[in-house]
Amino acid sequence: MVFKVKPRSRSILVFDVNETLLDVKALRPHFERIFKDGAVLKEWFAQMLLYSQSVTQTGDYVNLGKLAHAALQMVAEIHQTHLTEEDISGVMTDIESLPPHSDVMESLHRLDKDGFCMVALTNSGEPVAKQQIKNAGLEDMFERVFSVDAISKFKPAVETYKYVAKELDVGPYELTMIAAHPWDLMGAKAAGCQVAFIQRPGTAWFPLTPKPALASKTLAELADQLVSCKLR
Repeated sequence: MVFKVKPRSRSILVFDVNETLLDVKALRPHFERIFKDGAVLKEWFAQMLLYSQSVTQTGDYVNLGKLAHAALQMVAEIHQTHLTEEDISGVMTDIESLPPHSDVMESLHRLDKDGFCMVALTNSGEPVAKQQIKNAGLEDMFERVFSVDAISKFKPAVETYKYVAKELDVGPYELTMIAAHPWDLMGAKAAGCQVAFIQRPGTAWFPLTPKPALASKTLAELADQLVSCKLR
């Protein structure tokens, strides 16, 4: 797929993908079957994020797919659960087919209609990221899909956001990073970006950093705020 960024006169929105746009809870049936407890899904996801930061800090980068696999094995050992190849394959395959949250498609169409340039920045590996976007039916919504694979550092390393700005030939201050993860937005803000928070179910703002002015519980509400700011 070839992406071309539209004229720079439009505001540039940078979307996180997993949890922000795509519903990771769709993987819960796998964890209910394997661990007899769907809540282990959040434990696995948290371990994956923790070790993404570890490999970024140590310089031992591997892509998110390998981290996801390793974290699944780790959680299985913690819970003394035997993993079969079918178990692993089921989770890893379905990561590529996560459905979008119910408010995503309509909201992205509205933002596109209102003249925003939209790109995605994800910790997913590049091939997986593009497959996720395609399988979710969002392929036409984004002018570029960026993966941290390009610089071998995971978000929230400031280099990931500066990489996007450099690729788009703009300053970081011209980007608005949109995510359901406060840690992601903290990194974007440190890089000089504007930020906007979507409080998806099960998430909350980190209280030791000021909550951004652009914040809502749905992408639809956030779209209202973004359009309102653009029209001022």
